[in-house]
Amino acid sequence: MATTQLPSVSTEGGLSRYLQEIRQFPMLEPDEEYMLAKRWREHEDTDAAHKLVTSHLRLVAKMAMGYRGYGLPTNEIVSEGNVGLMQAVKRFEPEKGFRLSTYAMWWIRAAIQEYILRSWSLVKMGTTAAQKKLFFNLRKIKGQIKALEEGDLRPESVQEIATRLSVPEDDVVQMNRRMAAQDHSLNAPLRADMEGEWQDWLVDESIDQETQLGDQEELSFRRNMLGEAMKNLNEREQFILTERKLKDDPATLEELSQVYDISRERVRQIEVKAFEKLQRSMRAMERERRARTVN
Repeated sequence: MATTQLPSVSTEGGLSRYLQEIRQFPMLEPDEEYMLAKRWREHEDTDAAHKLVTSHLRLVAKMAMGYRGYGLPTNEIVSEGNVGLMQAVKRFEPEKGFRLSTYAMWWIRAAIQEYILRSWSLVKMGTTAAQKKLFFNLRKIKGQIKALEEGDLRPESVQEIATRLSVPEDDVVQMNRRMAAQDHSLNAPLRADMEGEWQDWLVDESIDQETQLGDQEELSFRRNMLGEAMKNLNEREQFILTERKLKDDPATLEELSQVYDISRERVRQIEVKAFEKLQRSMRAMERERRARTVN
């Protein structure tokens, strides 16, 4: 597939330029998309594949923006999403009657989530499991209660978020400030010398019932996948990883060293090894899932 002509997101500073570049590629009408997909599938027409990819780059950018709260470089998230998009185009079957965007969303999301999974240990977040839950859910809940304004949250918003996540209100305030300090609002101007906002350059991706159902299924799959991956760990690895990563009040290395009568460094080594095994198992299950989807 021709990929050399795709715009690249080289740095965070180049993101506004990238959004400008992908804006030039037109959205496809259903009939045009169908014919291009047929040309690619039946004749391996790389020009047709290129048009299919470039017409959906804004979809990738829109989805990538939803993962900025994970503390990872936006340009890398976009790049990973583009890889997922190209995989979707490669496997898309237009005869099944649905649009490429519907099919591609799964592949884009999977590619981004796999990248986040690989980078999980690098994410900057709070030290307790409750703070981690707050970190990964704050933006979503702010959207649900329509509290996406810049600056500090209103007291009633803070109270509602704290209640939903069972965390102190002060933690909500502090986490919101930390995330705002490193985040670019979708409503911020692209550049001082340009008109328009971030969201103006992104394709509309309103959440419909089909997407909501897909998200629920994805969450259920992820939970089941974690449970299955945990079975590949021995009893001590399961206990240490659970106590260190999955509890609201994580155990310290000192506490676990006393449980097993080993050094704190040895506990840390077991934790790292167990987490690496967990990642490998989950990636393997993700690959198997993709293979089943293709077949």
